[in-house]
Amino acid sequence: MTRTDVLIVGAGPTGLVLALWLTRQGISVRIVDKSSGPGETSRAMAVQARTLELYRQLDMADDVVAEGYKTPAMNMWARGKRKAHIRLTEAGEDISPYPFVLVFPQDKHERLLVERLQRLGVEVERETEFVRFEEKDDHVIATLRRQDGLDQTCICTYLAGCDGARSLIRHQTGSGFEGGTYKQIFYVADVKAEGVEPAGEAHIAFDKSDFVLVMAYGYPGQYRLIGTVQNESASEQHSLTFKDIGHKAIEGLGISIDKVNWFSTYHVHHRVTDHFRHGRIFLAGDAAHVHSPAGGQGMNTGIVDAINLAWKLSAVIKMQAPDRLLDSYDIERRAFAHKLVETTDRLFSFATAEGSVADFVRTRIVPVFASVAYGLENVREYLFRVVSQTMLNYPESPLSSGKAGRVAGGDRLPFIRFDGGDNYASLSAIAWQVHVYGSPFAGLKEWCEHNNIALTVFPWIDAFGQAGFARNATCLLRPDGYIGIALNDGGTEALNAYLSKLGLQFS
Repeated sequence: MTRTDVLIVGAGPTGLVLALWLTRQGISVRIVDKSSGPGETSRAMAVQARTLELYRQLDMADDVVAEGYKTPAMNMWARGKRKAHIRLTEAGEDISPYPFVLVFPQDKHERLLVERLQRLGVEVERETEFVRFEEKDDHVIATLRRQDGLDQTCICTYLAGCDGARSLIRHQTGSGFEGGTYKQIFYVADVKAEGVEPAGEAHIAFDKSDFVLVMAYGYPGQYRLIGTVQNESASEQHSLTFKDIGHKAIEGLGISIDKVNWFSTYHVHHRVTDHFRHGRIFLAGDAAHVHSPAGGQGMNTGIVDAINLAWKLSAVIKMQAPDRLLDSYDIERRAFAHKLVETTDRLFSFATAEGSVADFVRTRIVPVFASVAYGLENVREYLFRVVSQTMLNYPESPLSSGKAGRVAGGDRLPFIRFDGGDNYASLSAIAWQVHVYGSPFAGLKEWCEHNNIALTVFPWIDAFGQAGFARNATCLLRPDGYIGIALNDGGTEALNAYLSKLGLQFS
């Protein structure tokens, strides 16, 4: 029998990030996985700017960027002709410290996370299978099965199900998983190819209902392909191979495949569970939501799930907050998951729709519209915000309150560069903190000292106003960089009322 604060089942990116954030905050964890090692292949390729911003808290963002590949541009092709060239570098220069689209394959990503966790003294327990749990008033009893076939009991304060789309933990909670499955069979392949032009850029090609996405990831001649299987009847006769996929879109790019390093087919689902929290049990990542790969959102959404949950579990375990704080995890992340599924569902349905009208819009209208629209700065910034998840906010959360200028509780803290740095530097601390843009109101410094909350004051510059702040605005920031309460004025009374309402105490 073993004991731990949090037992994490599943060592994909979601589970690994949850373990990292909890361990960094002094919370004891066990992380188990039934596999023998990290994945050797992967579908997830993109690491979005919001994920990198949060990785900065663990001094990990620079390593991920160094290992990854900044995609310089996206090319749109239709029936063998290039219709649009969209530059992606520095797309969000005024939005994020990471204003680009980063390609970093999930298998390499997982290995980096495992290494970081090992540095903190935590090993993933491989070939260890979750069997069942029993929830008590103040703990959970989990049964695990080791490689030797023997069962082991783990007593944990909380149990986190990061065990994928077929989550046994979700099944045992009785949660629904409403949604559906796209009729098409999709493939992902890692290939050596020639003729990709420009070689280091991304390409998406359409030919009627066939499409292929070609992504470079920093190695000459190596590409990741994602597309549809056209010869679906072959799946009834034998295991699908690369020969069975749709080749029209690939041929339209004028490329030749020299070698297929690995190849996999899969069905794409779009589902969201009805509860992310069940008492002391939490669901995160694919165990809670699955959706199409449109926009490279899936892995990143699971990682943000983990970080949202981690700081809240830490606060409750350390008795800095009451148990009800954990309800906000379900409220915040489930609302976003539903919105994401709706968005990716529309994009994916459009990309795979059959028929002459859909084909005409996809191959004639959209490339022209995309090229023109992306040339407009406001459209370019909007698209970056959507894809990068920097637009994500929590306006309906019980943790969100107040407004100062255009900045409101629940917003991601607007990013501002200035001479000598940026306003995100202090966010490396995983803790509540106060930012003031202008001059602090009387008594704020003493209030922060009394509550053991760090205070950072930024002398007013015009860039703050342009970003939406009111002069002398005060923002109490959550440990994940979202604004808890934004104040134009109000003094310490408003701050005290906010902490009292949520039951937060840090002194």
